[in-house]
Amino acid sequence: MTMFEIEWRHLDKDGRTCLRCSDTLQSLQQVVSQLAAECAPRGVTITYRETKLPLEQLSQSNLILFDGVPLESVLPGAAASESECPSCGDLCGQPSFCRTVTVGGHTFEAIPATLIRQAACTVARCC
Repeated sequence: MTMFEIEWRHLDKDGRTCLRCSDTLQSLQQVVSQLAAECAPRGVTITYRETKLPLEQLSQSNLILFDGVPLESVLPGAAASESECPSCGDLCGQPSFCRTVTVGGHTFEAIPATLIRQAACTVARCC
């Protein structure tokens, strides 16, 4: 049996996170559930870990790692950047910038299920 870990890092301020991260979480839950079912018959166990970050580590918020490798390093032509996040600004009480991912000329503030799945399948090789 092979283990494959998906880790998601996000800002946690008094048990809350920003809207971008909330949307990413929904996509992650969908993909992790699907992959767990698809990969189990191939001998691959999918594990999910959530890492809650303090404000001092905001630059890592909404980072998805596949066996320790960032999504943008797995997908061809992808790059990480950041843009202002009003939702984080409301949570933190100051202007805040969150991670974004650009793939194929499109910039994503919340990471969609299609990108998460593509990256996971590239690394896990079970789907």
